[in-house]
Amino acid sequence: MAIEGEPRGGFGEVLAVFGRLGLTSFGGPVAHLGYFREEFVVRRRWLDEATYADIVALCQFLPGPASSQVGMTIGIMRAGLAGGLAAWLGFTLPSALALIAFAYGVSALSGLAASGALHGLKLMALAVVAQAVWGMARTLCPDRARATIAIAAAVLALVWPVALAQVAIIALAGLVGWRLLPPGDDAGGAPLQIPFGRGLALAALVAFFGLLIGLPLLRATFPTVYPLALADAMYRSGALVFGGGHIVLPLLQAETVPPGWLTTDQFLAGYGAAQAVPGPLFTFAAYLGAVATPQPNGALGGLLALLAIFVPAWLLVIGALPFWEGLRARADVRRGLRGVNAGVVGLLLAALYTPIFTSAVRTPVDMGFALILFALLLFWKVPPWGVAVLAAVAGWAAGAVGGIGQIGAMGSL
Repeated sequence: MAIEGEPRGGFGEVLAVFGRLGLTSFGGPVAHLGYFREEFVVRRRWLDEATYADIVALCQFLPGPASSQVGMTIGIMRAGLAGGLAAWLGFTLPSALALIAFAYGVSALSGLAASGALHGLKLMALAVVAQAVWGMARTLCPDRARATIAIAAAVLALVWPVALAQVAIIALAGLVGWRLLPPGDDAGGAPLQIPFGRGLALAALVAFFGLLIGLPLLRATFPTVYPLALADAMYRSGALVFGGGHIVLPLLQAETVPPGWLTTDQFLAGYGAAQAVPGPLFTFAAYLGAVATPQPNGALGGLLALLAIFVPAWLLVIGALPFWEGLRARADVRRGLRGVNAGVVGLLLAALYTPIFTSAVRTPVDMGFALILFALLLFWKVPPWGVAVLAAVAGWAAGAVGGIGQIGAMGSL
């Protein structure tokens, strides 16, 4: 949990920190993990590197939006279940409200999706992930064996880009660590100090599977009740996807377009807007609920869809944490976790190339600017929000001078 001696916080503190992250965390789930590490491990020292890596490893195994689940866990450890709620609200609501507004016809996000400012923020995300890979590799892959596991995981992720690959890669890295890595002298991170026991965890797991089975049955029994159909569609989408982010899009498309709730053009327009907002891509569900034809839609439909798609993530985090804390303290599991954490570094390294590098770097000038942002974060210790402002302003200015994507005669920012 928090480093020993650090005071525990409250709902307001967690809400404020995650609210700022919800307004500035561009770049997708891998970039979010970089933002979280910089904020909570490096700057605020709410938890140590090993504890953070163990949380990331757990959330990579769980279905749902991994970065949001990491945020929920950090909030729970900081301020109990209320802190977890504060972390989710702060990180999720900014993008969700923006997308609901877009569903009402606000067109600003459409322009932003193709703007130079957004491209600058993508380069900022590249620098943030590079910083996270740099720092985590130094701590979690300090020897030849674990560095080899990380490189192997990165190679596998690049040549095997399918939805379940990351789960398989992490499991394989854990198996290699358990069987081949020496015991080591690391005792793992600080205790997670989960503020609830296994009784609540078991109840959450029962609720998770109960809703997964019960909602489709209720939907079939009451086929004309649209709110029930919407809740079922969003819940299953959130419960059955590993990796989160863009992986959930085919499920959401299949649940909303064929029934006629919205058109393909509406779906794609919302997806474009979702690229222009910070925070988790799962908030795209809020747009879908708001723009859908059946009632309730608008803000009420958007909030219903948002809650339904995140409920599985909540139930799985609550259901897993007490058991995870017991497992991670065992010596044999620690060996496996040393491999898992090296595998997580490898996955971050692969994601640093694709989709982040491949979508952000268009010219040598882009690469040069990303290196400047990286240096500001790593060596000059400029806060991420400050670097984000610089990246957005520079990208906007480049777009205004040379046209979108032309930083060239200033290049391409």
